[in-house]
Amino acid sequence: MILSRRHILTGACALALAGTAVAGTAAAEPANVLPELYTPGPLGDKIIGADNAPVTIVEYASLTCPHCAFFHKETYPTLKTKYIDTGKVRLIFREFPTQPAEVAIAGFMLARCSGDKYFPMLDALFEQQKNWAADPYNGFLRIAKQAGFTQQSFEACINDSKLAESIQDVGRRAVEKFKVQSTPTFFINDKMVVGAFSPAELEKYLEPLLKKN
Repeated sequence: MILSRRHILTGACALALAGTAVAGTAAAEPANVLPELYTPGPLGDKIIGADNAPVTIVEYASLTCPHCAFFHKETYPTLKTKYIDTGKVRLIFREFPTQPAEVAIAGFMLARCSGDKYFPMLDALFEQQKNWAADPYNGFLRIAKQAGFTQQSFEACINDSKLAESIQDVGRRAVEKFKVQSTPTFFINDKMVVGAFSPAELEKYLEPLLKKN
C-alpha cells in the first residue's frame, strides 16, 4: 500500500482495526496475559524508562483517537516526570491504528522515521491532533519539517509500503494475541485497563504496585 497525498486526504478507513474507546470508561480487568505481551513483534517496540523499573505499562493507542490525545496531553506528563523519569515505570508504546486508518498509519510512520525522536514526534502529533485532523497531509508535513524532514524525506517516509504494513501488523497482533479491541488500551503489570484516565487515576493504579516493591 502506497500512502500518497490523495490517500491521506480521503481518510480511507477500511484498514481500521477497531473504534476508539468512550471517554471516561477506564476500567481495570484481569488479563490472561501471555509472556508474549512483553516480547516485541517483528517491527520492534518503542520503549521509554528503565529496564529494571518495577512497573511496566504497555500502551496501545491511535493518533486519530481523541481519548488517546487526551491521555497524552493530560496524563502522560505526570506519568513521565513522576514515574518514568524516576525509574519507577517503563512504558512500551505500540501502534494500534483506528479510523481513519491510513491517517493514523501515516502519522505513526513519521514517528518511526524520526528514529530516536520517536516519542517527541508522538508528543507533537498528539498535542496538535485538532490542528491536523482536517488536513492531515499538510498538517503532518508542517510538523515533519519542524522536526527536520525535507519534502523529499517526508514523501519517502509516508510512501513506504513495507513500513505501513508493519505498523498494521502491530495492531493485528494486539487483536489476535492480547484481545485489544479499542484505544487507548493499557496493560499495567498484566492488568488490562481500557480507556483514557486522569493523573489522579494513574496514581491509584500505580501506587499500590509500587508499594509492593
